[in-house]
Amino acid sequence: MADRRRLERFIRSKVREAGTQYESVRRSADGQLEEARQAYRMARNAKSLPTDEADRAKIVCRRFAEKRAAKLDGEYRPACYEADHPDCEGCVEDIYDGRIETW
Repeated sequence: MADRRRLERFIRSKVREAGTQYESVRRSADGQLEEARQAYRMARNAKSLPTDEADRAKIVCRRFAEKRAAKLDGEYRPACYEADHPDCEGCVEDIYDGRIETW
């Protein structure tokens, strides 16, 4: 009888452990899937921007409030982008969200 209880406890603990591992993997996969969806949306929005003959995005710079034709880098940021500048960060967010002002 004691052996049976020990076996039941062992099996229950292994089932709980497997459930915990499953939940961890599921959460990780859900997070990765959402990141992939967001990356797709960002790329789609950036690639839909109007461009000039040199394939530069025709955007209105938030920092200097002027029309600009700028190449986008691999992360879809304009060549004029300056990290940590609030206007530049806002511009990139607008590109990602598909609401950047263009000309």
